[in-house]
Amino acid sequence: MMDLLNALEQSHFSKWLLESNSVFAYPTFLFLHTVGMAMVAGVSAAIDLRVVGVAPAIPIRPLERLYPVMWAGFGINLATGTALVIADATTKLTNPDFGIKMAFVFGGIALLAIMRKRIFRYPALDQAPLPARARALAWLSLACWTGAITCGRLLAYVGPVSGPRGLRVH
Repeated sequence: MMDLLNALEQSHFSKWLLESNSVFAYPTFLFLHTVGMAMVAGVSAAIDLRVVGVAPAIPIRPLERLYPVMWAGFGINLATGTALVIADATTKLTNPDFGIKMAFVFGGIALLAIMRKRIFRYPALDQAPLPARARALAWLSLACWTGAITCGRLLAYVGPVSGPRGLRVH
């Protein structure tokens, strides 16, 4: 397994991503990963907060139109995250924090689909209070995205240090 991870890190793409001085390498991928996270987690959090009762004057049904924004953000994160992992495979894929982060991400994505099906198809949406189960899904979604973002940030500090070779702490 480590041979495969090392081979990924030694690819021309990985070396370019981590070692290039180009602003289009690591800085751009990291920036786009942050933008994607803001799109998926930020919009999801706005919907979640509304479902749990924040800003009750705002109707929930129109918020369903934001799902394409969240899926676009997830697509950006899927592409940039895959590239960042490939470029630093031996560090990221051996760090337990990364696995925890991915569990939160998969949980958050699953909850996006579940909530769309259960909450936005609720017949009395915006006419009656939502069932407690809907609010529980929203709280769980908030927890997943908070966990994913926290674990993602901790990757820089927990376990082996990762990122561009010139920025490694010794």
